[in-house]
Amino acid sequence: MARTAKKTVKKPAKKPAARKGKVKPLDPISLQVIGGALHAIAEQMGNVLYRMSYSSIIRESQDLGAGLFDTRYNTLCESDSTPMHIGSLPGYLRGIEKRIGLKDWKPGDCVLHNHPYFGASHSPDIAVVMPVFFKGELVGFSANTAHHVDIGAATPGLIIDVPDVFAEGMLMNALKLYEGGKRNENVWNYIRDNTRVPSLVMGDLEAQIASAELGVKRFQELLATYGKATVLQATEQLMDYTERMLRREIAKIPDGEYTAEGFMDDDGRNRDKTLPIKVTVRVKGDGVEVDLTGSAAQSPTAFNVPFEGSTKVACFFAFRALLLDTYTTSEHIPQNEGSFRPVKVIAPEGSIFNPIAPVAAEARFCQIQRVVDLIIKALAPVVPDRCTAGNSATLSFAAYSGVRPSGDYWVFLEVNEAAMGGRPTSDGPDTVEELMRNTRNNPLEDLGMHIPLICDRYECRSDVFPGAGKFRGGQGVVKSQRFLTPGFVTHESDRHKDAPWGIFGGKPGSVGKFEIHNSANPKKVAQHYAKFSGLRVEPGDVVSYYSPSGGGYGDPLDRDAEKVLDDVLDDFISAEHARDVYGVVLRAADNGYAWALDREATEKKRASMRR
Repeated sequence: MARTAKKTVKKPAKKPAARKGKVKPLDPISLQVIGGALHAIAEQMGNVLYRMSYSSIIRESQDLGAGLFDTRYNTLCESDSTPMHIGSLPGYLRGIEKRIGLKDWKPGDCVLHNHPYFGASHSPDIAVVMPVFFKGELVGFSANTAHHVDIGAATPGLIIDVPDVFAEGMLMNALKLYEGGKRNENVWNYIRDNTRVPSLVMGDLEAQIASAELGVKRFQELLATYGKATVLQATEQLMDYTERMLRREIAKIPDGEYTAEGFMDDDGRNRDKTLPIKVTVRVKGDGVEVDLTGSAAQSPTAFNVPFEGSTKVACFFAFRALLLDTYTTSEHIPQNEGSFRPVKVIAPEGSIFNPIAPVAAEARFCQIQRVVDLIIKALAPVVPDRCTAGNSATLSFAAYSGVRPSGDYWVFLEVNEAAMGGRPTSDGPDTVEELMRNTRNNPLEDLGMHIPLICDRYECRSDVFPGAGKFRGGQGVVKSQRFLTPGFVTHESDRHKDAPWGIFGGKPGSVGKFEIHNSANPKKVAQHYAKFSGLRVEPGDVVSYYSPSGGGYGDPLDRDAEKVLDDVLDDFISAEHARDVYGVVLRAADNGYAWALDREATEKKRASMRR
């Protein structure tokens, strides 16, 4: 990518507007104590949720988020879990407000919400929200979200190709499960009767309720310890501080307009039509605007993105990750609403990133991964020390299902890892949950204990090479699951056509693929699209996902020759690839290893390649 030198002028950060009726600003120590307590509450909420859950997508993968919010729906604190979940909760609360105003809440209320056109991230992510009252006054909310394994949609677990949002399953729009502490048994029974796996879904809801109840209790205890005015003053100062820190970093980026483009493979139905994704980042002073104008029109399938609950959250995450990363920022930056304020997001109505009801919008994660990746690509020329090369920037979300001899359904959701692009000072991590995911892999032992699947293969890919560079891209993963009974597979993924990009002389990575090995004819291997719905499989069939590998950062000829040798010895690349791309010449080793470095030949080879 070409770079244009431009003088960076440091611009003063804006001071947040003063608010009336506040107590005297807290001293730094008191502020840190209350800030630490808030974060501890959010962490406890998250821990209770995943430890008490029944389904592996929450219990093992930790596909969840939890936190506390004030009555203006500002995020006060958040659990260290999936960025997608916690950043979306203010959208849920604003959606709930359209039906339940602040004056309508009562102590002991508990609301369920998952409507994608009223702030939810997508319909399987059900939020549990409880009001926090202190001395008879509503002061905030305790809330969490978690991905439920099945909500009665057209296909088990996940959906791709459906006609509208009503085919996504149960839509709960500010539905009161508890009112004044009393559970609505009709609502509870309705949910239980409309999922294929009631034992998992109802157990997970119980865990969410327990998590939210803990948040209410701990927030009330904090208010009782320090006083309402002091705690709320602390939350205001903490949000303002986080906002100042992000604005400070944005102000270091030269003003200007930065654009990057890519495309999605297809929408899950129209296989010959790619979907353009265009990201324009406008930096002005200490604020930034992300404009998705020029991206594809909304899809007739579920391959759309809810604007409030997902599109905006992806853009918020991108700047917090780029500019306020925990390991590259010396100061501690609280995780709260302040990191959202400097970022404005634009997506035209009727586009894939701002669809119009009733089009479906469940399969939305691959698109927002690409938005984050393209924001990084757009800004890479002006923040080269903070960017990566192209990441896998997709999601392999597989729903495996079947019916047991008892007549009961089994449904298993699996999130597969991918890889990151090369970084300014190190290689891209291999087989990792990159960008917005932050979920965990599901232990194979857990898989074998609960469902009729056996994992035949789980390792780094060996059929392709990661993107070459001074710092190479990460290598992707291959995972193969063998069915022991008849079943079905739905798969949500992308990037079988558009390889992750290399940067500053680095080479592109590799695309992904999905294969099915037929049990009746072992030599027959069927290649499938990245996304498909309800595919029938037979006992002995093996489904294999190969994730994309990351792009390279910097000129491959600048890579340490010893690292190239290590990659060959680790079977990440071949000796021929080392010679032809990296200019590293290897010879047969006499010390028991397969290869050794020929330094003199390498120097000559690289010199000839630089001419």
